[in-house]
Amino acid sequence: MNAPVLLLASASPRRRELLLQIGVTPQVWPADIDETVRAGEAPQDYVLRLARGKAEAVWTASAGQWPVLAADTSVVCGQEILGKPADRAALVRMLLRLASRPHEVLTAVALRTAEGLRTALSVSEVTFRSLKREEIERYWDTGEPADKAGGYAVQGIGAMFISRLQGSYSGVMGLPLYETAQLLQAAGIATALSAAIPAMPASASSP
Repeated sequence: MNAPVLLLASASPRRRELLLQIGVTPQVWPADIDETVRAGEAPQDYVLRLARGKAEAVWTASAGQWPVLAADTSVVCGQEILGKPADRAALVRMLLRLASRPHEVLTAVALRTAEGLRTALSVSEVTFRSLKREEIERYWDTGEPADKAGGYAVQGIGAMFISRLQGSYSGVMGLPLYETAQLLQAAGIATALSAAIPAMPASASSP
């Protein structure tokens, strides 16, 4: 196995698999921060704040020995952030609300290095077909939606509900690879196709 080239501030196996897909071997170092939404906080501001906070928390905990990549994903209906369903009834309410209408999936990515903190934001639009309560209940019984923001997994059985996806498939999974690869390249971290990925300016802030 290749030596790790960065720390991944996430316990998500999907994010680790997506990094490996583009030739980046991470060491998993989950971040532990308060993820409470602040009063009046817009969804985009929320995911960017959490991604930055996770990256900074792991950077500090690891004494800055490795670059740190963090991400945060939220499913947004209107301006409401939908979290993980607490139980079967919560999932039914959530997915019936998402049925037959588009919603947004926002994923913010933050990369912390000795040069500072860079961020990128992926915004995708997902549309569900009409859903029946019975099939949502059967979906709960599979165990898949319990730990998923918005109550579904695009890479799993939940894909059966999606009639249209506009944006980043990997972003809906939890780590937009286009934006992530550009952040890594800007920081001099190699990917499988570093030379072929066009550089794109990402927002930067002081550490």
